[in-house]
Amino acid sequence: MKNVLTCLLMVVVTAACTQAQSEFSKTALKETLLHSEGEQTAFKEVLKKHKGKTLVIECWASWCSDCVKAMPKVKELQANHPEVEYVFISMDKTPEKWKLGIEKHELIGDHYLANDGMKGVFGSAINLDWIPRYIVVDKKGKIVLYRAIETDFETIDKTLNSLK
Repeated sequence: MKNVLTCLLMVVVTAACTQAQSEFSKTALKETLLHSEGEQTAFKEVLKKHKGKTLVIECWASWCSDCVKAMPKVKELQANHPEVEYVFISMDKTPEKWKLGIEKHELIGDHYLANDGMKGVFGSAINLDWIPRYIVVDKKGKIVLYRAIETDFETIDKTLNSLK
């Protein structure tokens, strides 16, 4: 019985991880995020900045223990996929905590802060129900992996390999 439940859980997680969604909602695209340089930037502009490149988007927060535990895996992905660009969208409550988190964890990539946290407009627009959350966007701007979490690094790696 335990094996059956484990298999069922794996199927559900895999299905959720590979949930088909090929583009972001209009609400997500128009929502603004605070860039680490200090300006507000519409999410569609963030995507436009990385057009033509494979992109990994990580939604995270400095207070999130699962996010912190996953940082070595993110750095491993970056080392194994230097051709990929990385965008980190923080759900921290203050810019100060966000910037300290970037510095503390030595995160390399493009950094943004959601203006109203995980349950705000942007978080709701991307169905953000767990962090860390990873989204992979291909060179054509299509979402190829929409709902991956910290236990899905093998799937993320396979997805990135398939896009080379």
